[in-house]
Amino acid sequence: MAQVQAKTIGPPLGKSKKKRHALWREIVRNRYLYLLTLPGIAYFIVFNYLPMVGLYLAFVDYSPVAPAFGLGSPFVGLSNFRFFFMTDTWIKVTINTLYLNALFISTGLLVSVTLALALNEMTLRLVKRLAQTFMFLPNFISWTVISVLAIAIFSTDGGLLNTMALRLGGQTVAYYQEPGVWPAILVILRLWKGAGFGTVIYLATISGIDQGIYEAATIDGASRFGKIWHITLPLLKTTTCMLLIMDVGKIFYGDFGMIYALVGDNALLRSTTDVIDTFVYRAMRVNNEIGMSAAVGFFQSVIGFVMVVCANAAVRWMDPESSLF
Repeated sequence: MAQVQAKTIGPPLGKSKKKRHALWREIVRNRYLYLLTLPGIAYFIVFNYLPMVGLYLAFVDYSPVAPAFGLGSPFVGLSNFRFFFMTDTWIKVTINTLYLNALFISTGLLVSVTLALALNEMTLRLVKRLAQTFMFLPNFISWTVISVLAIAIFSTDGGLLNTMALRLGGQTVAYYQEPGVWPAILVILRLWKGAGFGTVIYLATISGIDQGIYEAATIDGASRFGKIWHITLPLLKTTTCMLLIMDVGKIFYGDFGMIYALVGDNALLRSTTDVIDTFVYRAMRVNNEIGMSAAVGFFQSVIGFVMVVCANAAVRWMDPESSLF
Protein backbone atom coordinates (compact mmCIF):
# COMPACT_ATOMS: atom_id res chain seq x y z
CA MET A 1 0.00 0.00 0.00
CA ALA A 2 2.85 2.38 0.84
CA GLN A 3 4.46 1.69 -2.53
CA VAL A 4 1.19 2.40 -4.33
CA GLN A 5 0.79 5.70 -2.46
CA ALA A 6 4.36 6.68 -3.27
CA LYS A 7 3.77 6.01 -6.93
CA THR A 8 0.55 8.01 -6.86
CA ILE A 9 1.96 11.02 -5.02
CA GLY A 10 5.38 11.05 -6.71
CA PRO A 11 4.67 12.51 -10.17
CA PRO A 12 2.78 15.66 -9.02
CA LEU A 13 5.58 16.51 -6.61
CA GLY A 14 8.12 16.06 -9.39
CA LYS A 15 6.18 18.35 -11.72
CA SER A 16 5.87 20.99 -9.02
CA LYS A 17 9.62 20.86 -8.39
CA LYS A 18 10.33 21.24 -12.10
CA LYS A 19 8.02 24.27 -12.30
CA ARG A 20 9.83 25.92 -9.38
CA HIS A 21 13.20 25.31 -11.02
CA ALA A 22 11.89 26.69 -14.35
CA LEU A 23 10.53 29.77 -12.59
CA TRP A 24 13.82 30.35 -10.79
CA ARG A 25 15.80 29.97 -14.03
CA GLU A 26 13.47 32.47 -15.70
CA ILE A 27 14.02 34.99 -12.90
CA VAL A 28 17.81 34.53 -12.98
CA ARG A 29 17.94 34.79 -16.79
CA ASN A 30 15.93 38.04 -16.86
CA ARG A 31 17.00 39.36 -13.46
CA TYR A 32 17.63 42.89 -14.69
CA LEU A 33 14.19 43.13 -16.29
CA TYR A 34 12.54 41.90 -13.10
CA LEU A 35 14.69 44.35 -11.14
CA LEU A 36 13.10 47.18 -13.12
CA THR A 37 9.66 46.07 -11.90
CA LEU A 38 10.60 46.41 -8.22
CA PRO A 39 9.74 50.16 -7.92
CA GLY A 40 6.30 49.50 -9.40
CA ILE A 41 5.74 46.51 -7.12
CA ALA A 42 6.86 48.54 -4.10
CA TYR A 43 4.50 51.36 -5.08
CA PHE A 44 1.46 49.08 -5.21
CA ILE A 45 2.40 47.35 -1.96
CA VAL A 46 2.89 50.61 -0.05
CA PHE A 47 0.01 52.63 -1.48
CA ASN A 48 -2.55 49.96 -2.45
CA TYR A 49 -2.13 46.91 -0.23
CA LEU A 50 -0.77 48.14 3.10
CA PRO A 51 -3.56 50.77 3.44
CA MET A 52 -6.10 47.93 3.26
CA VAL A 53 -5.33 47.35 6.94
CA GLY A 54 -7.16 50.61 7.55
CA LEU A 55 -10.44 49.01 6.43
CA TYR A 56 -10.64 47.64 9.95
CA LEU A 57 -11.23 51.20 11.16
CA ALA A 58 -14.63 51.16 9.46
CA PHE A 59 -15.85 48.69 12.10
CA VAL A 60 -14.40 50.23 15.28
CA ASP A 61 -14.87 53.36 17.35
CA TYR A 62 -11.42 54.65 16.47
CA SER A 63 -9.28 56.23 19.13
CA PRO A 64 -5.67 57.25 18.38
CA VAL A 65 -4.61 56.39 21.95
CA ALA A 66 -5.86 52.80 21.66
CA PRO A 67 -3.28 49.97 21.46
CA ALA A 68 -1.70 48.93 18.15
CA PHE A 69 -1.91 52.42 16.59
CA GLY A 70 -5.64 52.60 17.15
CA LEU A 71 -6.45 49.10 15.87
CA GLY A 72 -7.29 48.10 19.42
CA SER A 73 -10.30 50.42 19.46
CA PRO A 74 -13.65 48.87 20.51
CA PHE A 75 -15.51 47.00 17.77
CA VAL A 76 -18.85 48.63 16.84
CA GLY A 77 -19.94 46.56 13.83
CA LEU A 78 -21.85 48.49 11.20
CA SER A 79 -22.54 51.55 13.35
CA ASN A 80 -20.12 53.72 11.36
CA PHE A 81 -22.04 53.00 8.17
CA ARG A 82 -25.22 54.45 9.67
CA PHE A 83 -23.53 57.86 9.74
CA PHE A 84 -23.75 58.01 5.95
CA PHE A 85 -26.91 56.07 5.18
CA MET A 86 -29.06 57.59 7.92
CA THR A 87 -28.58 61.15 6.66
CA ASP A 88 -31.10 62.91 4.45
CA THR A 89 -28.59 63.83 1.75
CA TRP A 90 -26.78 60.53 1.04
CA ILE A 91 -28.99 59.76 -1.97
CA LYS A 92 -28.46 63.23 -3.42
CA VAL A 93 -24.67 63.20 -3.08
CA THR A 94 -24.53 59.66 -4.51
CA ILE A 95 -26.56 60.73 -7.55
CA ASN A 96 -24.34 63.78 -7.99
CA THR A 97 -21.24 61.58 -7.80
CA LEU A 98 -22.55 59.15 -10.41
CA TYR A 99 -23.84 61.91 -12.68
CA LEU A 100 -20.66 63.99 -12.66
CA ASN A 101 -18.40 60.96 -13.12
CA ALA A 102 -20.56 59.73 -16.00
CA LEU A 103 -20.10 63.14 -17.65
CA PHE A 104 -16.35 63.10 -16.99
CA ILE A 105 -15.91 59.57 -18.35
CA SER A 106 -18.01 60.00 -21.49
CA THR A 107 -16.71 63.43 -22.48
CA GLY A 108 -13.12 62.55 -21.57
CA LEU A 109 -13.24 59.41 -23.70
CA LEU A 110 -14.72 61.23 -26.67
CA VAL A 111 -12.35 64.21 -26.53
CA SER A 112 -9.23 62.11 -25.86
CA VAL A 113 -9.88 59.81 -28.82
CA THR A 114 -10.68 62.79 -31.06
CA LEU A 115 -7.47 64.61 -30.08
CA ALA A 116 -5.41 61.44 -30.59
CA LEU A 117 -6.86 61.00 -34.08
CA ALA A 118 -6.23 64.67 -34.88
CA LEU A 119 -2.62 64.51 -33.70
CA ASN A 120 -2.03 61.34 -35.67
CA GLU A 121 -3.28 62.96 -38.86
CA MET A 122 -0.92 65.96 -38.57
CA THR A 123 1.90 65.76 -41.09
CA LEU A 124 4.00 68.75 -39.99
CA ARG A 125 6.21 67.47 -37.17
CA LEU A 126 6.82 70.90 -35.62
CA VAL A 127 3.11 71.73 -35.48
CA LYS A 128 2.37 68.28 -34.05
CA ARG A 129 4.94 68.68 -31.26
CA LEU A 130 3.70 72.17 -30.39
CA ALA A 131 0.11 70.93 -30.28
CA GLN A 132 1.07 68.04 -28.01
CA THR A 133 2.97 70.37 -25.68
CA PHE A 134 0.12 72.85 -25.32
CA MET A 135 -2.39 70.03 -24.76
CA PHE A 136 -0.28 68.30 -22.10
CA LEU A 137 0.76 71.40 -20.12
CA PRO A 138 -2.59 71.98 -18.29
CA ASN A 139 -2.30 68.55 -16.68
CA PHE A 140 0.60 69.84 -14.56
CA ILE A 141 -1.37 72.81 -13.23
CA SER A 142 -2.92 72.26 -9.80
CA TRP A 143 -6.65 72.66 -9.20
CA THR A 144 -5.87 75.48 -6.78
CA VAL A 145 -4.35 77.51 -9.59
CA ILE A 146 -7.24 76.60 -11.89
CA SER A 147 -9.70 77.80 -9.22
CA VAL A 148 -8.07 81.24 -9.39
CA LEU A 149 -8.42 81.13 -13.17
CA ALA A 150 -12.08 80.15 -12.78
CA ILE A 151 -12.71 83.14 -10.52
CA ALA A 152 -11.12 85.41 -13.10
CA ILE A 153 -13.45 84.00 -15.76
CA PHE A 154 -16.75 83.48 -13.92
CA SER A 155 -16.67 86.12 -11.19
CA THR A 156 -19.62 88.52 -11.09
CA ASP A 157 -17.40 91.55 -10.50
CA GLY A 158 -14.72 91.82 -13.13
CA GLY A 159 -15.04 88.29 -14.49
CA LEU A 160 -14.12 87.83 -18.14
CA LEU A 161 -17.50 86.45 -19.23
CA ASN A 162 -19.55 89.07 -17.39
CA THR A 163 -17.29 91.88 -18.64
CA MET A 164 -17.78 90.72 -22.23
CA ALA A 165 -21.53 90.39 -21.66
CA LEU A 166 -21.78 93.99 -20.40
CA ARG A 167 -19.78 95.33 -23.33
CA LEU A 168 -22.07 93.50 -25.73
CA GLY A 169 -25.15 94.97 -24.06
CA GLY A 170 -26.11 91.84 -22.11
CA GLN A 171 -26.61 91.14 -18.42
CA THR A 172 -24.27 89.67 -15.87
CA VAL A 173 -24.72 86.15 -14.53
CA ALA A 174 -23.86 85.23 -10.95
CA TYR A 175 -22.18 81.94 -11.79
CA TYR A 176 -21.22 81.24 -8.18
CA GLN A 177 -24.91 81.43 -7.24
CA GLU A 178 -26.28 79.32 -10.12
CA PRO A 179 -25.87 75.58 -9.38
CA GLY A 180 -27.39 74.56 -12.72
CA VAL A 181 -24.41 75.72 -14.77
CA TRP A 182 -21.69 74.09 -12.69
CA PRO A 183 -21.83 70.54 -14.08
CA ALA A 184 -20.99 72.04 -17.49
CA ILE A 185 -18.28 74.26 -15.97
CA LEU A 186 -16.70 71.30 -14.17
CA VAL A 187 -16.72 69.21 -17.35
CA ILE A 188 -15.11 72.00 -19.40
CA LEU A 189 -12.37 72.67 -16.86
CA ARG A 190 -11.67 68.95 -16.41
CA LEU A 191 -11.41 68.45 -20.17
CA TRP A 192 -9.09 71.44 -20.51
CA LYS A 193 -6.85 70.08 -17.76
CA GLY A 194 -6.78 66.35 -18.45
CA ALA A 195 -8.07 65.45 -21.91
CA GLY A 196 -4.79 66.32 -23.63
CA PHE A 197 -2.80 64.14 -21.28
CA GLY A 198 -5.39 61.38 -21.69
CA THR A 199 -4.55 61.15 -25.38
CA VAL A 200 -1.12 59.62 -24.60
CA ILE A 201 -2.36 56.03 -24.40
CA TYR A 202 -4.59 56.35 -27.45
CA LEU A 203 -1.83 57.99 -29.46
CA ALA A 204 0.60 55.24 -28.44
CA THR A 205 -1.91 52.61 -29.57
CA ILE A 206 -2.38 54.34 -32.91
CA SER A 207 1.39 54.58 -33.39
CA GLY A 208 1.66 50.82 -32.89
CA ILE A 209 -0.75 49.98 -35.71
CA ASP A 210 0.94 48.28 -38.66
CA GLN A 211 1.39 50.90 -41.39
CA GLY A 212 1.00 48.18 -44.00
CA ILE A 213 -2.71 48.11 -43.24
CA TYR A 214 -3.03 51.79 -44.13
CA GLU A 215 -0.96 51.31 -47.28
CA ALA A 216 -3.19 48.46 -48.38
CA ALA A 217 -6.27 50.61 -47.70
CA THR A 218 -4.76 53.45 -49.74
CA ILE A 219 -4.18 51.09 -52.68
CA ASP A 220 -7.82 50.03 -52.43
CA GLY A 221 -8.87 53.68 -52.72
CA ALA A 222 -9.80 54.37 -49.08
CA SER A 223 -10.01 58.02 -48.09
CA ARG A 224 -8.39 59.42 -44.97
CA PHE A 225 -11.71 59.40 -43.12
CA GLY A 226 -12.39 55.87 -44.35
CA LYS A 227 -9.08 54.64 -42.90
CA ILE A 228 -9.90 56.28 -39.58
CA TRP A 229 -13.39 54.76 -39.49
CA HIS A 230 -12.55 51.25 -40.70
CA ILE A 231 -9.00 50.77 -39.37
CA THR A 232 -8.01 53.13 -36.56
CA LEU A 233 -11.21 53.17 -34.52
CA PRO A 234 -11.75 49.36 -34.57
CA LEU A 235 -8.14 48.81 -33.47
CA LEU A 236 -8.63 51.30 -30.62
CA LYS A 237 -11.56 49.28 -29.27
CA THR A 238 -9.52 47.07 -26.92
CA THR A 239 -7.65 50.02 -25.38
CA THR A 240 -10.86 52.02 -25.05
CA CYS A 241 -12.68 49.17 -23.30
CA MET A 242 -9.78 48.64 -20.90
CA LEU A 243 -9.65 52.31 -19.89
CA LEU A 244 -13.44 52.46 -19.67
CA ILE A 245 -13.55 49.51 -17.27
CA MET A 246 -10.88 51.13 -15.09
CA ASP A 247 -12.76 54.44 -15.05
CA VAL A 248 -16.03 52.72 -14.13
CA GLY A 249 -14.28 51.29 -11.07
CA LYS A 250 -13.80 54.84 -9.77
CA ILE A 251 -17.29 56.08 -10.61
CA PHE A 252 -18.29 56.25 -6.92
CA TYR A 253 -15.27 58.41 -6.08
CA GLY A 254 -15.78 62.12 -6.50
CA ASP A 255 -12.81 64.23 -7.53
CA PHE A 256 -12.43 65.94 -4.17
CA GLY A 257 -9.38 68.00 -5.16
CA MET A 258 -11.15 69.48 -8.16
CA ILE A 259 -14.58 70.13 -6.67
CA TYR A 260 -13.42 71.48 -3.34
CA ALA A 261 -10.85 73.75 -4.97
CA LEU A 262 -13.39 75.18 -7.42
CA VAL A 263 -16.51 75.24 -5.22
CA GLY A 264 -15.22 75.15 -1.66
CA ASP A 265 -17.90 75.50 1.02
CA ASN A 266 -20.31 77.39 -1.22
CA ALA A 267 -23.67 76.07 0.02
CA LEU A 268 -25.51 77.59 -2.95
CA LEU A 269 -23.86 75.14 -5.36
CA ARG A 270 -24.17 71.94 -3.33
CA SER A 271 -27.33 70.76 -5.06
CA THR A 272 -25.33 69.92 -8.22
CA THR A 273 -21.70 69.75 -7.05
CA ASP A 274 -21.78 68.05 -3.64
CA VAL A 275 -20.33 64.54 -4.01
CA ILE A 276 -19.66 61.75 -1.52
CA ASP A 277 -16.10 62.85 -0.84
CA THR A 278 -16.92 66.51 -0.13
CA PHE A 279 -19.90 65.52 2.01
CA VAL A 280 -17.76 63.18 4.11
CA TYR A 281 -15.02 65.78 4.41
CA ARG A 282 -17.42 68.36 5.83
CA ALA A 283 -18.90 65.82 8.22
CA MET A 284 -15.48 64.65 9.40
CA ARG A 285 -14.32 68.22 9.88
CA VAL A 286 -17.21 68.75 12.28
CA ASN A 287 -17.44 65.35 14.01
CA ASN A 288 -13.78 64.24 13.72
CA GLU A 289 -14.82 60.56 13.39
CA ILE A 290 -12.15 58.59 11.50
CA GLY A 291 -14.18 55.38 11.61
CA MET A 292 -17.09 56.98 9.75
CA SER A 293 -14.80 58.23 7.00
CA ALA A 294 -13.24 54.76 6.68
CA ALA A 295 -16.73 53.23 6.44
CA VAL A 296 -17.67 55.45 3.50
CA GLY A 297 -14.35 54.69 1.80
CA PHE A 298 -14.99 50.97 2.29
CA PHE A 299 -18.46 51.36 0.76
CA GLN A 300 -16.99 53.18 -2.26
CA SER A 301 -14.34 50.49 -2.74
CA VAL A 302 -16.82 47.61 -2.62
CA ILE A 303 -19.21 49.29 -5.06
CA GLY A 304 -16.28 50.19 -7.33
CA PHE A 305 -15.17 46.54 -7.37
CA VAL A 306 -18.70 45.42 -8.24
CA MET A 307 -18.87 48.00 -11.02
CA VAL A 308 -15.55 46.79 -12.48
CA VAL A 309 -16.75 43.17 -12.48
CA CYS A 310 -20.08 44.12 -14.09
CA ALA A 311 -18.45 46.36 -16.70
CA ASN A 312 -15.92 43.68 -17.57
CA ALA A 313 -18.70 41.09 -17.86
CA ALA A 314 -20.61 43.38 -20.22
CA VAL A 315 -17.52 43.95 -22.37
CA ARG A 316 -16.71 40.22 -22.37
CA TRP A 317 -20.27 39.49 -23.50
CA MET A 318 -19.98 41.93 -26.41
CA ASP A 319 -16.32 41.26 -27.31
CA PRO A 320 -14.35 38.68 -25.30
CA GLU A 321 -11.01 39.92 -26.64
CA SER A 322 -11.53 43.40 -25.20
CA SER A 323 -12.22 42.33 -21.59
CA LEU A 324 -9.65 42.60 -18.80
CA PHE A 325 -10.33 39.14 -17.37
